[in-house]
Amino acid sequence: MWSYEAPLRDMQFVLEHWLQAPDAWRRNPAFEGVDLALALQVVEEAARFSQGVLAPLNAPGDRQGCRWQDGQVSTPDGFAKAYRAYVDGGWPGLACAEALGGQGLPQLLDAALQEMLYASNHAWAMYTGIAHGAYLCLKAHGEPHLQARYLPQIVSGQALPTMCLTEPQAGSDVGLLRCRAEPQADGRYRLSGSKLFISGGEHDLTANILHLVLARLPDAPSGSRGISLFLVPKRLDDGQANGVRCDGIEHKMGIKGSATCSLVFEAAQGWLIGDAHRGLAAMFVMMNSARVHVGLQGLGHAEAAWQNARQYAAERVQMRAPTRPDSAAAQAADPICYHPAMRRVLLELRTASEGMRAIGYWAAHLLDQAEHEPDAPAAQLAPLLTPIIKAFFTEQGFRQASNALQVFGGYGYVSEFAIEQTLRDSRIAMIYEGSNEIQANDLLLRKVLGDDGRAFGLLLAELRVEAEQGAESRECAGFAQVLGDLCDTLDAVVSGIRMQAQCDSEYPYRAAPDFLQLCGVALLAFAWARAARVSRALPEDDPLRAAKLQSAGFFFDYLPSRLAAHLGAISSARAALAFV
Repeated sequence: MWSYEAPLRDMQFVLEHWLQAPDAWRRNPAFEGVDLALALQVVEEAARFSQGVLAPLNAPGDRQGCRWQDGQVSTPDGFAKAYRAYVDGGWPGLACAEALGGQGLPQLLDAALQEMLYASNHAWAMYTGIAHGAYLCLKAHGEPHLQARYLPQIVSGQALPTMCLTEPQAGSDVGLLRCRAEPQADGRYRLSGSKLFISGGEHDLTANILHLVLARLPDAPSGSRGISLFLVPKRLDDGQANGVRCDGIEHKMGIKGSATCSLVFEAAQGWLIGDAHRGLAAMFVMMNSARVHVGLQGLGHAEAAWQNARQYAAERVQMRAPTRPDSAAAQAADPICYHPAMRRVLLELRTASEGMRAIGYWAAHLLDQAEHEPDAPAAQLAPLLTPIIKAFFTEQGFRQASNALQVFGGYGYVSEFAIEQTLRDSRIAMIYEGSNEIQANDLLLRKVLGDDGRAFGLLLAELRVEAEQGAESRECAGFAQVLGDLCDTLDAVVSGIRMQAQCDSEYPYRAAPDFLQLCGVALLAFAWARAARVSRALPEDDPLRAAKLQSAGFFFDYLPSRLAAHLGAISSARAALAFV
């Protein structure tokens, strides 16, 4: 009782009209061979794989879960075969350099791929989700011999990487890490210690697993400044097992088909990546990519929830609706999609998922621009958007899955209808890859106040340009006015927080969570103001044009209440919190 169909029409709308990506690709020598036709072909093939291969494994994988025995992990039936199909399709190297065996396509297309993978089977996609970040990390910081040895394995899908940070005593505070690395005479290192919550730390999809591990050298200073990054393969070049052992897997609330492992490193051989004691700088290349991907998990969950709730609401007949816009109003009962309470839920689901798609793809588009034009504004905007996308999207993924479950009523609470799996699977994304509270602190403290507002000013400038363009259209002038006013509000909020922080240094931390949510809502306003404006390029009889204007109208009608809630919370945060 669960289905997924890739929203190809809306994806095309975002690529072609909202982003005008083909025009940007023509101006970028790295992508001059990419046009809309090629992009749509890639997206359509990704949809076939996601719908036809991964989606049917979603519910069975949840029921079966992973199995651990004597240090070995078996993934759910069909997962390994699906991974072989993924590799055969060339998907691991989609956005990797052609010189390394990749396809050299934009990260924007990889974002579309990731959305579909997570929407169709989040647990399975956990095995592949970190690969591109590991590729970027090793490409930026690895020694040439490590790049030559291991980058082709990642690009081809021959080996899957992991990110090994967390230890029992060190969750978000990586400065408490105890894993040790002892230098050897031949330039290698021996790592000893334990890691937990390692996604894909052991599995049966690939013969080799490449662990990227944070550890301390003997001369390391205390705290986070004393952490180094190492590559530790499961198997060495001669095929022998390295000193890495999986001593168990977690039994979790959701993503049960993803093996979340405890790993023990017993004098395991590894190689330093980047400079000694500078491991976090190297790891953050990987983590920033991972955080955008986690945000796309929230988008995937919201989209899947929207599709299944819409389908159920059209089929479930209950009571008479107060009004119905057709001649069947005299019937004794109506599908619940005609009831106002359900219409509101369904419209919120639609505006959330389609709005996040525009913003998420925009962030990926900015990453493409930043990679090839390091001095462009995109290089400042992309890092600013990263914590918003990670935290706001994942909060929306969980919230919208919960809203969708409400559409199903009591049936939503039983596993037969599978919306409960979407709700369970979506919850973890608010925690891992840096909890949403940490993302909020990163956004406000480091990337807005710490940057003296430069990147944030660029973002507001982008929003104001859209407001000015929308003001020229009669249909969109009202949306544009609200967006422009919202920019002024955000500017005033930041000034107020900065001023209050001078006499209360903790205040920004208390205000940060609602500030991030406020920024997320503002980005949705930007998404819908632009969507309404560019939809006018569609033919008048195209149903998508009317749907975009209708959705934008709903969003802006309900926007003031959402703004008031977050603005009120930011203001209330001036009151110090009592210790409990």
